[in-house]
Amino acid sequence: MDKLSLSDLSILLVEPSDTQRKIITSLLLKENIDSVDAVSTVGEAAAALKNHPTDLVVSAMYFEDGTGLDLLKKIKQDKELAATPFMLVSSENRLSKLEEFKQAGVAAILPKPFEPLHLSRALNASLDLINTDELDLDLFDVHEVRVLLVDDSRLARNHIRRVLEGMGLRKIKEAENGAEALTYIKDHQFDLVVTDYNMPEMDGRELSEFIRFNPETTHIPIIMVTSEAADSAHMTNIQQTGVNALCDKPFEPTEVRAMLAALLSE
Repeated sequence: MDKLSLSDLSILLVEPSDTQRKIITSLLLKENIDSVDAVSTVGEAAAALKNHPTDLVVSAMYFEDGTGLDLLKKIKQDKELAATPFMLVSSENRLSKLEEFKQAGVAAILPKPFEPLHLSRALNASLDLINTDELDLDLFDVHEVRVLLVDDSRLARNHIRRVLEGMGLRKIKEAENGAEALTYIKDHQFDLVVTDYNMPEMDGRELSEFIRFNPETTHIPIIMVTSEAADSAHMTNIQQTGVNALCDKPFEPTEVRAMLAALLSE
């Protein structure tokens, strides 16, 4: 299958404001995207997704008949639509609200107003989710790399799994929290652990400490996926546990590809 370019993308823009729809459409046109269908409600978006093929959904957060999170969850819970990237465009700055989108598998989050550079980066991150490209590793057959994916959000796990599978990783086992992950680690061998930070029962920091200080697992590379700020006290503590790499949510393919290529080549 040939790779898509930005000019090939078919975008569904979901925005209640007529003015904002015009502004965002004009900015998309400047990125050489000609195919933009615009609707103003969650219901119209759901109908459009069922009736017309769409490569990317670009959505606001609040509508008269629901929220962008409602729409994102509808997409991710539909087997036919689940792989469709979703980009949030919103002036919302409450971390708790944005965290809900990150946990649900959003591809990118753009503030309102945004700069063209931010739009370009978000579009390219979304395009990376569509255009799969297998990793070429010197030390491993990428299809044989054994991955333990740990996250308490099923939607987040689904998103991360799609990113990893798009790079050729096939042997992925999932756990809902650190405690469940430990039961798998005791019975199975893994070449890589990708874990969320905030989880019930046992969080990512505690899981990482167990892996790093257990002689049988100390060699396993660990990628920590988190929404925490890189300079927060939590992140300082995490880095001291021996985590190999920190990755932000949204889980961007370009960043993850570079991490995997480095970690699996050591």
